[in-house]
Amino acid sequence: MIKKIIVVVTLFISVAGFTQKNNASAYSFFGLGDRNNSSSVEQLSMGGVGVALPEYYRLNLSNPASNASLMLTTYSIALENKNNSIKDADDKQKAASTYLSYLALGVPLSEKGGLVFGLLPTSTVGYSLLLNKYDENDEMIEGNLYSGEGGTNKVFLGVGYKIFKGFSFGIQGNYSFGNIENSILNQVKDASLATKYKTEYNVNGFSINTGIQYKTTLKNKLNLHLGANLEFENELDVEGNEYLYSVSLGSYENPKDTILNEKNNGKFINPLKTTLGAGIGKIDKWYAGVDYSFQKALKAQGTSFINNAKVKYDNYSRISVGGFYTPKINSITSYWERVTYRAGFKFEKTGLLVDATGNGTNYDAVDDFGISFGIGLPVTKQLSNLNLGFEFGKRGKTDRGLVEEKYINLRLSLSLNDRWFKKREIF
Repeated sequence: MIKKIIVVVTLFISVAGFTQKNNASAYSFFGLGDRNNSSSVEQLSMGGVGVALPEYYRLNLSNPASNASLMLTTYSIALENKNNSIKDADDKQKAASTYLSYLALGVPLSEKGGLVFGLLPTSTVGYSLLLNKYDENDEMIEGNLYSGEGGTNKVFLGVGYKIFKGFSFGIQGNYSFGNIENSILNQVKDASLATKYKTEYNVNGFSINTGIQYKTTLKNKLNLHLGANLEFENELDVEGNEYLYSVSLGSYENPKDTILNEKNNGKFINPLKTTLGAGIGKIDKWYAGVDYSFQKALKAQGTSFINNAKVKYDNYSRISVGGFYTPKINSITSYWERVTYRAGFKFEKTGLLVDATGNGTNYDAVDDFGISFGIGLPVTKQLSNLNLGFEFGKRGKTDRGLVEEKYINLRLSLSLNDRWFKKREIF
């Protein structure tokens, strides 16, 4: 077992440098970028449902109370491919990115408790926007290139324990970290040098979330599942520098005179986020549920990077509906009867308000709607499986200078099960 632990730890260290998630969204320009939903591929294939669902041989990343139900040591690693079709009132483009989505390991500690730790992205930045100005002869007189990259990740450790029959409690600690770089390159016609404004920031902070799950048996062997997860208010410290300098453009940028170089710090305050869930189903057969999340508006303090006049924050909410169906999990005659089929949808009010006109009065909400489905393919005689997920959706709109993004997300995860702790048997 020691060799297994060493292999897992080595894997975590080796992928730590690759967890920074790429992106291809204009909306990642604002704040800390796109907020990511901390759910597994299996859950995202059901519209994000899962806070009430105990998992016995899969990981539930949205509620630490589910860790109490783990029966086998479970490794899980996931990849995501995001394809965006982006358009505004005048133009249409496409962009794509592929990245490591999460890496996690769950270990049952006893018949009543379990532990899960891992790392995953929490927000992402990735955009390149070109804005040109033209004179009456349709000749370009000024060009502005907006670009950014980076984001934040979190390392987490959660434990769950069965307090009494049917009721589990869990708690999880999270450490968020990352770096973000944004820049604006401005060039005016006939000017020998361009001007570049750049910000570089490091982000870090701790947070805690707790969860509960309750299961009771109804008539006809149906199970009623209830669950809740609370992410307590926390702060993310933002520390960095902003620069303004002239550059000579050629095959590469050649910095010249530095006009501004100063430190600029601030913080993001994330209010309490609550997720409630309920579902009904039969163990290893089928499940149908609904989750609802809500949170008050984010608060930003300090730094010109955070306090962007084009953006405000509103209350966040999300509703997810979905479920799964497995014809016969222990079938020995048909492989396809052991396959798990999943589907669901979501509607999300992201809490992001954008004023694309820049006059400080016309803020529009950026909402997100998606439909998802997926399958879980058994890969061994045990309960390990390969999960494929697909999501189609739309975010934003083209009104008043905004951008509409239609996306297709392809997800892949490998969930491997093993039994690490076995009692010795003497014959």
